[in-house]
Amino acid sequence: MYAPDLDGDADPGEIVWTWVPFEEDHERGKDRPVLVIGRDGPWLLGLVLTSRDRDSAPDPRGERWMDLGAGDWDARRRPSEVRLDRVVRLDPDRIRREGAVLDRARFDAVARAL
Repeated sequence: MYAPDLDGDADPGEIVWTWVPFEEDHERGKDRPVLVIGRDGPWLLGLVLTSRDRDSAPDPRGERWMDLGAGDWDARRRPSEVRLDRVVRLDPDRIRREGAVLDRARFDAVARAL
């Protein structure tokens, strides 16, 4: 569902910054941008972004990435990729800031890829 509203609360279609646990060790993690794609009760559902080129070669771990392009969520405006095979549940109270609104066309492309 695409419903961005820059009101201080994270909504689907927005890219926010929050702490995301590592898959292999949920006690550790990294602060990173996440595309909010929906809700699950009180939780937000999101997809992790990276500025590293991950989709140019097959991943031995089976991760799936999609080019997203550049946006206001990255201060240096580096091209980003979004990970399609890992949906993370986010506590809305732990999101620190909104990074940007992803345009509808790119959001819809991500939704189709999922």
